[in-house]
Amino acid sequence: MVGFYTVLRWLAVLFLVIASVVIFIMYFRGTFRDRIEYKIKNVPAPRDPRFPLALASLSNSVTTSGRLTGFWIEAEAINAARIAAICSAEHTIHFETFFMTPGRRVNDLADALIERAQAGVEVEIVVDQYGAKELSQRYWQRLRAAGINIHFYNDFNWKAPVDYFARTHRKLLLIDGKVCLIGGAGISDYWDGLDNIKDTGPWYDFEMRWEGEVVAVLEGVFMQHWTYVRGTADLDPRVFHPSPNNDAIVLVTAGDDPSYRASSVRALFQVSISSAKRRIWIASPYFLPDKNLKRELIIAKNNGIDVRILTNGSQCDKKFVYYASCELYGDLLKAGVQIYEYQPSMMHAKALLLDNYWVSSGSANFDPRSFFHNDELDISSADEQLVRNIEQMFLKGFAKSEKLDQTQWRKRSIWQRVLGRVVLFFQSQL
Repeated sequence: MVGFYTVLRWLAVLFLVIASVVIFIMYFRGTFRDRIEYKIKNVPAPRDPRFPLALASLSNSVTTSGRLTGFWIEAEAINAARIAAICSAEHTIHFETFFMTPGRRVNDLADALIERAQAGVEVEIVVDQYGAKELSQRYWQRLRAAGINIHFYNDFNWKAPVDYFARTHRKLLLIDGKVCLIGGAGISDYWDGLDNIKDTGPWYDFEMRWEGEVVAVLEGVFMQHWTYVRGTADLDPRVFHPSPNNDAIVLVTAGDDPSYRASSVRALFQVSISSAKRRIWIASPYFLPDKNLKRELIIAKNNGIDVRILTNGSQCDKKFVYYASCELYGDLLKAGVQIYEYQPSMMHAKALLLDNYWVSSGSANFDPRSFFHNDELDISSADEQLVRNIEQMFLKGFAKSEKLDQTQWRKRSIWQRVLGRVVLFFQSQL
């Protein structure tokens, strides 16, 4: 019995040490600092000619132009579009991504990239080290043996261990400086529904293809990260050739190295929400608005604006985040904000639709990690085809979702509420 109590004491000491280390790290990461309350008023409406400039200046976005030339929903179509784009490359393939896991999709990607590299196409890849941690060295060796240049974003550095928390969450494919594909899907069979969350279908996500001057801007964004990982930025005219034209206005928001003071993505979302006159539809797999953004959504709803959220139900890859999200729904539901939980599988699409006119979409979620920690990449535009496609994406998503009401919300279990509250203690890191 004495031995049992000795072990118990040592376990208690170990727990206290671990808890102290975690709190110590959180303290130095600023978890407990007072949050800035962002206040904005008199924001121009999305149709106002002043709106793009107001949004760009407050969110540190680049104003350019472009045209949507492709839009795909769900894994089969998204991956087919990516492989077709890669196979069309004649000079360069620049690719940056966050999440990769072993399986058919990464193997298909490797086959296509190797074929192009062996045909003389320059292939440069930036992969987040944490997001691709499950892939073996053999996989990367095979790519490198074909002449593909690969760098990992933000390897662990014992000289600055806290820096490892910053990730690149971008998903960007650039072909010959002429075409770009951008969205939220990783390179993984998870998007086919082959995961451990017992889906009944593929993950709900989409991909966009853009052409025009915006591609040159995105080449610059890629090259910036390429230099971070010790690559050399090459502004060869074959790749970097901006050509202004009469395409729709496009804003490129590169949430690069954000901080609690300066978050381009957060500013993009708040200014956008404050501008709406008729409709705010938000799609995000992880929906964790702070008090500031919750208040803006409630004010919008009280002003008669149609506010809807398309997000995950319990079938998701991070249930603890789902439980935390649920704890934030009460005031929104009370105000009449409509919250739709996608049912067949994981909902991974990220989009913000304003009125019948403006869309923002890319890699950023509606959560603190995308606002204050990750390097993200979003595109915003009034391109008519994009607005129609995103609206249809929402409508299809709503049709496969369960709309929450206050009665359902109050019925969640005690343990779910407790776990959600515990997770919210770490909200700034989620």
